[in-house]
Amino acid sequence: MVQKYQSPVRVYKYPFELVMAAYEKRFPTCPQIPVFLGSEVLRESHSVDGAVHVVERSCRLRVDAPRLLRKIAGVEHVVFVQRNVLNWRERSLLIEAHNETFASRVVVQENCSYTVHPENEDWTCFEQCASLDIRSFFGFENALEKLAMKQYTANVTRGKEVIEHYLHELIAQGTSHIPRWTPALVCEPDTPSQPGPQDPGTQEAGGPSVAPPPAPETVGADGHELDADHLERRLGRLTPAQESCLLRLRLWLQETHTGKIPKDEHLLRFLRARDFHLDKAREMLCQSLSWRKQHQVDVLLETWRPPALLQEFYAGGWHYQDVDGRPLYILRLGQMDTKGLMKAVGEEALLQHVLSINEEAQKRCERNSRQLGRPISSWTCLLDLDGLNMRHLWRPGVKALLRMIEVVEANYPETLGRLLIVRAPRVFPVLWTLISPFINENTRRKFLIYSGRDYQGPGGLVDYLDRDVIPDFLGGESLCNVPEGGLVPKSLYLTEAEQEHTEQLRQWSETYHSASVLRGAPHEVAVEIPEGESVITWDFDVLRGDLVFSLYHTKQMPTPGPWEPGTRAGGPLINRSWVLGTDYSRVQASLLCREGESIQGSHVTRWPGVYLLQWQVHNAPCGTACSLPGVDAALTALHSPGPRCKLLYYYEVLASEDFRGSISSLESCTSGFSQLSAATCSSSSGQSHSSSLVSR
Repeated sequence: MVQKYQSPVRVYKYPFELVMAAYEKRFPTCPQIPVFLGSEVLRESHSVDGAVHVVERSCRLRVDAPRLLRKIAGVEHVVFVQRNVLNWRERSLLIEAHNETFASRVVVQENCSYTVHPENEDWTCFEQCASLDIRSFFGFENALEKLAMKQYTANVTRGKEVIEHYLHELIAQGTSHIPRWTPALVCEPDTPSQPGPQDPGTQEAGGPSVAPPPAPETVGADGHELDADHLERRLGRLTPAQESCLLRLRLWLQETHTGKIPKDEHLLRFLRARDFHLDKAREMLCQSLSWRKQHQVDVLLETWRPPALLQEFYAGGWHYQDVDGRPLYILRLGQMDTKGLMKAVGEEALLQHVLSINEEAQKRCERNSRQLGRPISSWTCLLDLDGLNMRHLWRPGVKALLRMIEVVEANYPETLGRLLIVRAPRVFPVLWTLISPFINENTRRKFLIYSGRDYQGPGGLVDYLDRDVIPDFLGGESLCNVPEGGLVPKSLYLTEAEQEHTEQLRQWSETYHSASVLRGAPHEVAVEIPEGESVITWDFDVLRGDLVFSLYHTKQMPTPGPWEPGTRAGGPLINRSWVLGTDYSRVQASLLCREGESIQGSHVTRWPGVYLLQWQVHNAPCGTACSLPGVDAALTALHSPGPRCKLLYYYEVLASEDFRGSISSLESCTSGFSQLSAATCSSSSGQSHSSSLVSR
């Protein structure tokens, strides 16, 4: 694979003639560049009028490589041939270089140019590009490629420093101005310094084939600034390799993209997201540009008007900035009725709102960059989880959250600078286990998680937010106007017809299993746990009738049936000869669930075996022991009239090796019931712990 390098335009704020005098001081040797061992002139010629000077040099470079690689290659230095065409009339220098050593195995080509700045004739622009093609090198092709690119980019930075060093030296010696070239009154015949019958320099210097390189543009056709100093002011300090990737990506877009070219800040985010792997960043960017065009995201801030309900119940908003100047967004997720919002405005409206937040974030970053005079490319989010509990594990809500994460990760990479998660409750590891695999590792490294009141001490919020910015509900001094969230009234929910129009009902039905429950014939699901320590989570909606939910454990596998491995579902599964407390045991107190309620809960398993989730028709006060019926009772129920209950349910097992958090902390979790949910009973049995929460 051919490796390429493209530099931005580097500007010397000195006249071209003075820069050329500094450039000549690099030869024949240059102590400031240790790898440059020396050079000798092979050919040199002048045009008839003296305006064009052509020099061809042989340059020796020390091989700065591991001793083993030098020994295998059998060389201590490599030779490059450099051809310079200096045109005093046009005030330009064109440099071409290629390697002679290992030319059959490795091809290195470099082109550089010094030209007059297009907007200031007393300034000089420098630009260079290079390519490396390693065809074969004793089996060390990859090692040589990495080593060569690393050394080349290091020498690029050093090269500018050397020119500036010699410029300062000339000025210190009293040479601050060199007159421009003017045609001589008497033209002498061209006399080569080293004449020869086949000297190509003589003919080329006086012939029409010598043309000055085009002057580099410091402002591109799309309005982008191309000079290195301006790039650094806007984007921060980049390595030469990173600058090269950015310029090559932009040039590729200018050649192939028909729409508006994104700003450099936007391109840089995609490069960083793919560790400056140009092909991967290009693919990611193209997919994002297509997505933005398809969904008209470029005009989202002008066209999107959040419904009044979102403005009232979406507990998030902008709040000043952090200590680094990043815009600060506060989201009080624990106080937000995510299920109510989804049922009231729909998933698509929530996604549009999240996208508008990300678009607004970029606008605020640009504004802060202008105000602070330094690049601000990302924003900070303060996520308050006070009030988070099992109701937030409502599966359609979790799936919607995962979809939003996927969209944001794909189209707004490297825009989140820091995520401060405060007041994380003990149930948080369950949610974190579900969503963290979908979050890019680079993004996860920006997460700081505080439980309890840890955020108030050293290393907490005061390290990232000024005290007068910390919101009042976290003990700070700043009055925060972010909506407090709260329960969305059911009267504001979308009708079933509206939900069908948005395809929400179909999406939710794909997530849940449906079941009908008859009196005396409970619906049961058997979950086999091969290891002792796991987390079972459940989420169900009672659509009709009142149900009692229970959780049991047994070491025996229930009656076999045509179920998937590890799970069994259907009618009664327990043999009527089994005795409660001997053959099986209850590990969660029975929970009465009324029609219309939504239940979310979890159980930390401590023993291997089979766990039974059971739903049966309520026919006794809450707390009455619920025994498992036998097969005869179930058959009787199927043929007898009686109330029929209906539910939608979902369950999931989080294995111990996949659980991202402390299972022991989840064991001791006693759900804190906020204003959004009704309190329900939870209990523990033996060494295991369960909790369920009623939302709606």
